Amino acid sequence: MDRSISLALDAADPRALGTFWAYALGYVEETPPAPYEDWPAAFVGWGLPPERWNDAYVVVDPEGAGPRLFLQKVPEPKTAKNRLHLDVGVPGATREQPSTHDQVREHAARLVTAGASLVQEFDVPPMGFWIVMTDPEGNEFCVV
Repeated sequence: MDRSISLALDAADPRALGTFWAYALGYVEETPPAPYEDWPAAFVGWGLPPERWNDAYVVVDPEGAGPRLFLQKVPEPKTAKNRLHLDVGVPGATREQPSTHDQVREHAARLVTAGASLVQEFDVPPMGFWIVMTDPEGNEFCVV
């Protein structure tokens, strides 16, 4: 692929919201650039004061297949419905072996324990079955 995609998400608390999305997507924290061994060392090396260490947070697919998720701190709260949302699949489900209604519900329940909220279930043949949820800061997403 000659182009990559990165999704940017506004957040009140980038690290906390990024931690949720890492769990939801099976992602990991992005590693800091060389020569830094960890993010605090990078922040100190760049002269960034501690009060700015949560201005942004990045999570990535450990296999390199999915898009990078960049969470950036903004002062204003979310005020309207997302114009773009993520569809989060059930781990292990494929096009050949799609998830069952029970598997979608079980995955949604796991995400609730991580801070998400249930909004509504939909079963719309031939589109399928999905559950609309919100992340800890109120951004809509679907479990499919």
